[in-house]
Amino acid sequence: MSLANTPDPAIRRAIVEQDLANVLHPIVQHRALEKKQMVVAGSSGSTVRDADGTEYLDAMAGLWCVNIGYGRHELAQVAAEQMERLAYFPHTAMNEPASRLAATINTLMGGDTHVYFVNSGSEANEAGFKIARQWAKQEYPGQFRFKTISRYYAYHGTTLATLDAGGMGERKGKFEPYSGDFVHVAPPTCYRCPFGLTHPSCGMACVKNLEATILGEGPESVAEVIVEPIMSGVGIAVPPDEYLPAVEAICRRYGVLMHVDEVINGFGRTGRMFAHQHYGVKPDIVAVAKGISSAYLPIAATVVRNHVFESFLGEPDSNRQVVQVNTYGGHPAAAAVAQRNIEIMLQERLAERAAETGAYLMDGLRGLLKHRNVGDVRGKGLLCGVELVKDKTTREQLDNATMNNVIDACKAAGVIVGRAGGGSRWGTVVAICPPLVVTRAECDRLVETLDRTIAAIPV
Repeated sequence: MSLANTPDPAIRRAIVEQDLANVLHPIVQHRALEKKQMVVAGSSGSTVRDADGTEYLDAMAGLWCVNIGYGRHELAQVAAEQMERLAYFPHTAMNEPASRLAATINTLMGGDTHVYFVNSGSEANEAGFKIARQWAKQEYPGQFRFKTISRYYAYHGTTLATLDAGGMGERKGKFEPYSGDFVHVAPPTCYRCPFGLTHPSCGMACVKNLEATILGEGPESVAEVIVEPIMSGVGIAVPPDEYLPAVEAICRRYGVLMHVDEVINGFGRTGRMFAHQHYGVKPDIVAVAKGISSAYLPIAATVVRNHVFESFLGEPDSNRQVVQVNTYGGHPAAAAVAQRNIEIMLQERLAERAAETGAYLMDGLRGLLKHRNVGDVRGKGLLCGVELVKDKTTREQLDNATMNNVIDACKAAGVIVGRAGGGSRWGTVVAICPPLVVTRAECDRLVETLDRTIAAIPV
């Protein structure tokens, strides 16, 4: 049972019946799936096609991840060739694809790193937490540095620890209680400043809040600080340029590690290979995923600076090795695909293209500020957000039903956009994160669709 290029209603019905009888889907309510389904059958570039033959501009790159676009046959070929040579062996031994990929990532990070491979962004951040804790035990004997300082409205993954690190109550509430090892501070959400201030006269109150929290908890209890350079889940929050350097300075002042989550931001998305490179910081731990393989195969990594790596060096009986293992980490086929994916990015200058096309897209999106319901437009590269409000003056958020209608109307017009915010409290941002190969014509179509849809919001 498979779908060819020609739609077949009988095959579609069979897939839907089989799915509803057997699959547990993430996030989606199955009662809704019983009434309406999207069966994806094919894709190319920035376009996906459903089983009915309808084509959509995918302005979310799947789940913020298909950076080089759909339908890259060379990646399928690389995977097949590697599987024929060596499909798998545990990464306690070495293999050439993972070795080469680690060297490539090291170069892209500016050198001075070692790379630990996992399967997903959640696992990459989880491994980062563990590495930071073990590092702290080894580097600060006699202290108990176990806490991670995170930010409210952050999103770092779906495991219990990464949910705890995240700051979205709607996502994490059903799984409470947590360990209490993650302490949250105010985020740099300038449009909705937690302190009611305005940049730059705010004096970077969110940074002062971070330092006050470290001092309040006691630096001797803190192992690391984790940040996304640009917060995606909260609604594409782009911090002031001085924010990340100030966070790095605080980390250095108190001897804690700076852990940067590049899972969504990384691999060209923001106009640089990694978003933290916009700000001139040098994090100690970097989590990467999604764009590392453009989602063609599952792979992710936790990248550590050599001064962190050196803490784990010792004789075999010293027990300083990383106490962490992942069955599929360093998977040869996934690593080979990721390597070729990155080569394509570099050959086609997709980071530079994201900067150029992103600037063009942002110009178009800013034109939406003419609408009474558009409160803010923000972004960097091809990671953009349009915040919808009931009232521009009070910044009261658009109601949930109307927000859903906006997303659905865009899809009905053949354009898939996202909704950022993690729930009703912050879920009024139209998230835009297309493949880096998106064209200017496709950007025009995206803006025109949003323009018509937002104009139709009832008064």
